[in-house]
Amino acid sequence: MIKILLVDDHKLVRSGIRRILDADPGIDVIGEAQNGEDAIRMARELKPDIVLMDVSMPGIGGLEATRKMVHFDANIRIIALSVHRDDPFPARLLEAGAMGYVTKDCAAEEIISAVRKVHDGERYIDAELARQLALSKLPGYKKSPLEGLSQREMQVLLMVVQGRPIQDISDQLFISPKTVSTYRYRLFEKLGVSNDVELTRLAMRYGLIDDAAG
Repeated sequence: MIKILLVDDHKLVRSGIRRILDADPGIDVIGEAQNGEDAIRMARELKPDIVLMDVSMPGIGGLEATRKMVHFDANIRIIALSVHRDDPFPARLLEAGAMGYVTKDCAAEEIISAVRKVHDGERYIDAELARQLALSKLPGYKKSPLEGLSQREMQVLLMVVQGRPIQDISDQLFISPKTVSTYRYRLFEKLGVSNDVELTRLAMRYGLIDDAAG
């Protein structure tokens, strides 16, 4: 039996994915979390075989939650689940330690296949995403300006464009408010923006957040 922790901030999405997983007699959904913070806590308590992790969530989000989970348990297997197929999300999640990446518009059979392959120790990336990742390594490929950001810079960016106060980001990432401010201004410099509004527009342009979230 493959034990799964399902993480997504939308209850309707969790319900739909859970129905797919529950239909397979070899899979047991042992818990559901609606944000990265709860996911980390539940992963420690429940010790799932696989975490199906939404990428874009309020709070620390799927990227930081993945990084933290892999840090405390190198054997945990995470499959990122996202509406985004374009970089920088796929590459970032795989760098953070995710073993798989599937999009929310995939067929039910693909989710099951991803779970089984990752449980067997294989990586799983859908064919179109694998093609894009391969193309991104070729000379002349037009890269996103976000690809030059470090993991920590990307995490601070995601939280800033969510409108999180500096103290809140400081508390969540266990860094000082002064360090958060340093990262924020470094982001402005690297990305060629001058304030949080411009940073948010850039994040929307590259699919980090959608118009409703912005």
